[in-house]
Amino acid sequence: MGFREEYEQKLLSNVEEHGWQFTFVFDPDGKEPDFGYTVGFSKTLEAPEFIVCGLPRELMNDMLWEVFRQIQDGVKPVEGMVWQKILEGHECVSRKAVHKDLHTEYTVSADWFWRQSGKPGSPEVFQLVWPGAQQGLFPWEHGCDQAVIKAQPALWVAE
Repeated sequence: MGFREEYEQKLLSNVEEHGWQFTFVFDPDGKEPDFGYTVGFSKTLEAPEFIVCGLPRELMNDMLWEVFRQIQDGVKPVEGMVWQKILEGHECVSRKAVHKDLHTEYTVSADWFWRQSGKPGSPEVFQLVWPGAQQGLFPWEHGCDQAVIKAQPALWVAE
């Protein structure tokens, strides 16, 4: 069995066992921000998948686990929703991801998983966006720190 087949089997096993899988993607050159996303929310929770960018791996994993728990407890994610208790000391906002490269450059495994279920198209995805720690501003707000903007590609904008 090759690497790809092993990865796919592990993914399916993780979704079966835990309800979802955290998929982490990093740029070895460090030119693009790291990101992590969910695979399996669409099956287990009948909810959109989620992606978060630009934070340390473990923190993004923890944030997405909290999203999973909140949806499991009845929260219905929508565009522009403010999330509490996701990132200590800060609110986060879910934005519907519509970027043209979303499923080919970002949420590739979530798209593969979706297609394995025989569903047409691609899964709905929300980007979980965090504010800058100093100013508390989101990337779309005037005066937001450029580092915060650069760390979070605007996947909610169709390019």
